[in-house]
Amino acid sequence: MVTRIVTAAGLIAVALVALWYGGLVFWLVAVALGLVMVAEWADLVGASAGHKRLALYALVVPLAIMAPVLAAGPGFIAAGLIGAAFFFIGATTRSAWLAWGAVYVAVPVFALLLIRQQKDIGLLYTVWTLALVWMCDIGAYFAGRAIGGPKLAPMLSPNKTWAGLIGGMVAASLFAVALHYGWGLGKAAVLATPFLAVIAQGGDLFESWLKRRAGAKDSGTLLPGHGGALDRLDGLVPVAPVAALLVVVLPKILSLF
Repeated sequence: MVTRIVTAAGLIAVALVALWYGGLVFWLVAVALGLVMVAEWADLVGASAGHKRLALYALVVPLAIMAPVLAAGPGFIAAGLIGAAFFFIGATTRSAWLAWGAVYVAVPVFALLLIRQQKDIGLLYTVWTLALVWMCDIGAYFAGRAIGGPKLAPMLSPNKTWAGLIGGMVAASLFAVALHYGWGLGKAAVLATPFLAVIAQGGDLFESWLKRRAGAKDSGTLLPGHGGALDRLDGLVPVAPVAALLVVVLPKILSLF
């Protein structure tokens, strides 16, 4: 437990510093974690060392294009290159799983960078996106241990309970309410938070299934007490794109009417 807490505190500190500075600092941290996640994904799907390197090289291109100031940033070019990386990896390795890994990692990186670059609201809404996943994990852990009860998905993750899911939703929602009253987080984001907490739990379950499929306990050993980067960020992977749709894409669509 002590190791888990120290590691989690260190990760949160790095994330908050990167968020505060934004720009290239946030991009560097996001890209570094993204490349680690792709490497762990390659191991879980049984990719050879050569195919793993090829996937990393292919993903470097869209990730590099996302760099603010130095390149185009998160936009149409980067999105197109993510699709190109998917087809390139799939065509050269004949592995759909490895190709999907590039999308699985690159899309949330794209989404987080897109949210952070929004003028005036970028910092607040990126903090909301990350923190709702953190609070969901914390709430689910303590509610699950304190209450127990029926299992959520015993075939995928025997330790997760319905009480943990509800505890995670409540913790994330309370934090969103605090952001609303303290820093002006929009009411729509507050209302969306419990649903995003469910999505975060879904991401966690998917990664648990992937590890069971691979016969692995953890996705890696990078983070003491937590396993790999995928283990720590599995909930954020599906949440970040949905948050970007709510924060960036949907308001622009609604403004046309």
